Amino acid sequence: MTEGLLVFQSDFGINDGAVSAMHGVANSVKRGLPLFDLTHQIPQYNIWEASYRLLQTINYWPSDTVFVSIVDPGVGSDRRSVVVKTVKDQYIVTPDNGTLTHVNRFIGIKEVREIDESKNRLPKSGESHTFHGRDIFAYTGARLAAGEISLEDIGPSIPLSLIVELPLKETIIEDNCITGVIDVIDRPFGNLWTNIRRLQFKQLDVTYGDAFEVSLTIDGELVYEGIVTYGRSFAAAGIGEALMYVNSLDNIGIALNQGSFADTYQVLTGSSTEITIRKAAIAIN
Repeated sequence: MTEGLLVFQSDFGINDGAVSAMHGVANSVKRGLPLFDLTHQIPQYNIWEASYRLLQTINYWPSDTVFVSIVDPGVGSDRRSVVVKTVKDQYIVTPDNGTLTHVNRFIGIKEVREIDESKNRLPKSGESHTFHGRDIFAYTGARLAAGEISLEDIGPSIPLSLIVELPLKETIIEDNCITGVIDVIDRPFGNLWTNIRRLQFKQLDVTYGDAFEVSLTIDGELVYEGIVTYGRSFAAAGIGEALMYVNSLDNIGIALNQGSFADTYQVLTGSSTEITIRKAAIAIN
């Protein structure tokens, strides 16, 4: 591949030298390699969010961009290290632990290579087994982005069907009601981003200003129930009021205007948090 961009994502935070060490490894491979950070604020060990943040971002980067994603609670175990090539000719270097779930489902992956760590590992790091983000993923990603190695140099090809995937719940539409899940929290604002696509939502015959009955359950327990206005933007509701809107990924979001819906109602993400939306029989004044 030609020289590309290198983008890092992790759950490391920025309070110590871990991210800087990965940047240093990349610059040691090639000084001045274009480096960027997607985020390093993913909640620790949250593979689901790592998967979703790739989906949120990857479409806006050019082909030949290399993403290095490290949320790796199984570091040092027998989980695979892989590089995948997407249908848009981007690359993701990551542990094979579910991080590729959303990209595979909603964007598409056309090739998977298992990293041969005997060839693709930072020199003199063979006795360390707790910082693969630096020693394997950053090093391999930098060499790939710099054009020092090709995808074929990574290691053996493996079937796409073998990669680890997290369970995804499908949206259900029936009896003028739509049910989905909360995929992720839009931090730091605390908005809820659902898996309900705008075109699915519009099957309820919606217009800006319409009122909807919204309920949220976590593991079957009701945590929120209320009437919510569908608006074009946050200004459609008063300060502290709930509203429903189309987010930047063309999915339905739920928010409190200038407040945190997630913190107010202690909402979690993933398939255990279900949202149900039904057109309200009354309008909001």
